[in-house]
Amino acid sequence: MIKLTKLNNETVVVNVDQIQTIEVIPESKIIFVNKEYIIVKESEDEIIDRIIDFSAKVYNLHKYITVEHDDRQ
Repeated sequence: MIKLTKLNNETVVVNVDQIQTIEVIPESKIIFVNKEYIIVKESEDEIIDRIIDFSAKVYNLHKYITVEHDDRQ
């Protein structure tokens, strides 16, 4: 999940697994897999960076849980 800002300055939390595409109109229009969309202030590069950061956190947590705490060893 990533936090973004709608045009009315309202914060919205987005499930990155539900994003289908991002269009620049010039704001960023995030289209979800169910075809609904939101328009946010962040640029496409900012959104991509947040998705990368989120994915890295998930990967590192998963690695920490499954590798470093594997009780079967």
